[in-house]
Amino acid sequence: MRQGTKPLREGSKLDLPLILAAAFAVLDTHGFDGLSLRLVAKHLEVQPPALYWHVRNKAALINLMAGTFSDYAALSKIGGRDWREKLTLFARGMREVMMRHRDAARLSLAAQPTHDPADVAQRLAAPLMESGLSARQAVSYHASVIAYTLGWVAYEQSQSMHDFLARMINFTESFENGLQAMIDGFRGPS
Repeated sequence: MRQGTKPLREGSKLDLPLILAAAFAVLDTHGFDGLSLRLVAKHLEVQPPALYWHVRNKAALINLMAGTFSDYAALSKIGGRDWREKLTLFARGMREVMMRHRDAARLSLAAQPTHDPADVAQRLAAPLMESGLSARQAVSYHASVIAYTLGWVAYEQSQSMHDFLARMINFTESFENGLQAMIDGFRGPS
């Protein structure tokens, strides 16, 4: 059992935050390929059917886990004087939280969208539109930053690529250089 999550004690209430903490402990120990509801239940010292009150299946668990990365780095929660700084802070936050967990990029890529695209677009765009971007620019720029960050983390978490690249670059410095080049290339409000 990994430090940071504890088995469910008799009389304790099983809830989604506890399940997610256990799922991340399993992910960190066994990797994406080893993630299963059976192992999450074992980690919590409950029977697997106890999880189904909260999580329908493994796909739903993956969706919830991946959602925590963007929730953590949500534009609506971060500061930033303008849209460029907001995007920069978002990418840094997303990378930071994803790097805390083994195979976070693979997990994110396996997640399936479950929300209405129009609602997601509005939620993503709103903080950037406050800084003067059009809705179209805001969604496009945000999506580009997500794709860049997710791809970067995938390289950084791939053991073979990590070892290869580590001999040539500083990951944080190179991430920042690429991120700033991308954001600097975005046109301002139109």
